[in-house]
Amino acid sequence: MAEDQLELEALRSTPFFADLDRGDLESVLRIGRRVQFEPGQAIVERGDRSDGMYVVLDGRAQVDVGGRYHDLKAGSFIGEMALIQGGRRGATVKAVEAVETLMITAEDFRTFLLEHPSVAVTMLETVVKRLSEIQQRVEAWMS
Repeated sequence: MAEDQLELEALRSTPFFADLDRGDLESVLRIGRRVQFEPGQAIVERGDRSDGMYVVLDGRAQVDVGGRYHDLKAGSFIGEMALIQGGRRGATVKAVEAVETLMITAEDFRTFLLEHPSVAVTMLETVVKRLSEIQQRVEAWMS
């Protein structure tokens, strides 16, 4: 049961899922699968096709964005935008130590949204709210 709680809290930490209730989060968990990576192994590579998102459940990884590095730990996430929009990965992420992730494919997630339209509406509300916050910050910065 502790594993389920860890997964739920990790999902709740991502902007897309932050406003979902527990039942909806549990439904999202059912479409995910655990994937493990060894130290030095790439989780995603820059330029690869974006096919889903990863939520770090355990371990530590590092994002390389043009030579600038950012650490990821339990509760961090990568590739959430790939759930909605494909494209190519913009950064390489490698495991620094053994990493366990929850991987949610874009294809499974799109099917899930069609079956759970209330989740899609909640996520849209969250995205619009966050875009509005960004717009307000930009306007404040520009004035």
